[in-house]
Amino acid sequence: MVRFRERLGIPVWWWLAAPALTALLAAEIYLGRPGWATAVPYLILLPAVVGGLWWLGRITITVTATELVVDDARLPLHLVGPVTVLDEQARQELLGPSAEPLAFVIQRPWVPRAVRVDLLDPADPTPYWLISTRHPKRLADLLSGARV
Repeated sequence: MVRFRERLGIPVWWWLAAPALTALLAAEIYLGRPGWATAVPYLILLPAVVGGLWWLGRITITVTATELVVDDARLPLHLVGPVTVLDEQARQELLGPSAEPLAFVIQRPWVPRAVRVDLLDPADPTPYWLISTRHPKRLADLLSGARV
């Protein structure tokens, strides 16, 4: 049973701007060249950009009755410690000067908010998970409630 699901997709305007800029670049590469050579940059660059945009936005966050799943990483809910909602400044601090090298980080620059999930497993060297999310309060409440 899925209790929370979020996909960290890229902003819609990226889907409009990136292919348009790629088409402009492709037009510049073989500008004025006769024949099929003009189509080669379009055939290579446009699918590559669309595939790259899809790949950037593929990360999902899922909370089930028993675990937190972020991309392909899984954390049983009984190992979830305190959960902290982070604003942009706190997220930047944890990504920069206060960063822990062993932390598990799923960060997307187009998602400004995040949560920090501390772990209760003494055998795990990972001190916390830092996860970008568009719904930090909802995710934190759900994880904290599941921990109790």
